[in-house]
Amino acid sequence: MNYVMKSTLVLVASICLFSCKKEDNNNNGGGTTVTPTPVNTITVSQNISSDTTWTADKTYILAGRIAVLEGATLTIEPGTVIKGKAGTGANATALLIARGAKIMAEGTATKPIIFTSVADEITKEDVAAGNFASPNLDPDQSGFWGGVLICGKAKISASADEVQIEGIPTSDQNGLYGGSDDADNSGVMKYVSIRHGGTNIGAGNEINGLSLAAVGSGTTIENIEIVANQDDAIEFFGGAVNVKNVVSWNVGDDGLDVDQSYGGTIDNAIVITPADHCFELDGAEGTMERAFTIKNVTVVNDYGGRTTGGDLINTDKNTWVNLENIFFTNTVTDQKINRTVDNPHTVYTNIVINGTGSADDYIKDGPAPSGVTLGSSSTGKADASGFGWTWASKAGALSGL
Repeated sequence: MNYVMKSTLVLVASICLFSCKKEDNNNNGGGTTVTPTPVNTITVSQNISSDTTWTADKTYILAGRIAVLEGATLTIEPGTVIKGKAGTGANATALLIARGAKIMAEGTATKPIIFTSVADEITKEDVAAGNFASPNLDPDQSGFWGGVLICGKAKISASADEVQIEGIPTSDQNGLYGGSDDADNSGVMKYVSIRHGGTNIGAGNEINGLSLAAVGSGTTIENIEIVANQDDAIEFFGGAVNVKNVVSWNVGDDGLDVDQSYGGTIDNAIVITPADHCFELDGAEGTMERAFTIKNVTVVNDYGGRTTGGDLINTDKNTWVNLENIFFTNTVTDQKINRTVDNPHTVYTNIVINGTGSADDYIKDGPAPSGVTLGSSSTGKADASGFGWTWASKAGALSGL
């Protein structure tokens, strides 16, 4: 069965599971009744305007685009499973943390928090038992729901001091982000796995697995896994949040995407077979320019019959970035570091490419810059020892790293 057919059947099954009607044999009039909601399942259909806690003894179904509104905090217990219903366009399901709101999603290595689709049959009991892999969806099936978006009040370099996050209709003002507080605090996300998202909302505009828009350094983002998102794994829109311990696996666009003069540090990441660029690193869109850092990363470009389709690194003429200790394994023919030669603000330190020929062969428009070499191994790369909790690790995708 091909991928498209398989995805379609799973999606149809998920819709029927939660919304199809069945014949009521006890109704003498021959009417129909809606299939009852499973026990301990909570359907969330309204924005969250006051402090709310989602507990691990229940499964939460996102019935639409759910916003946590300014002044409210959403707390999610370790081991909680959240599932998004199917929907596209303005009806795409997502969890949106608005400016001035907070998310406190603190999972653990033994009880991660899982965001996925209603098509996914994983249960809270699976998570409690340590079974973190989907029992029915493959780790490359994407686009079943939206994703998670956090909007903050930190600085951005865009057409205005505040703009609308991609993936959210302009009619929803909760999608605005940007401000002047680089220390803004949007809460905590730890040991969180986000899966099978990125539904298209029109004109090729999908929702990222995790969107961090003007998120400030007071926010904690650690131990995050993105699996099979149709768009980017994580996209940064300005802001100053520091992120560490990330796994990006089988996403449909970029492994890591940076825009609008992001000013933080991404530390210890593993990127496995994105469909497009491993790193899409854009600079300022306005007058503010500042540098960010990506360090201690392993990139796997060929795994499980899937290969990376785009550049190793893609930058533009005003990308200010320090790239340190990055190892590209299983590099695919014709993959390049696509750089602007006259940009002095992109600095390469211990970038090792596992390939054939010379380092110059992997550079577009010019010789290899200082700090980029060819080799079969590297002392500078990600530390995979803390990722045993991820689906990627359970599936063997991190073996040997």
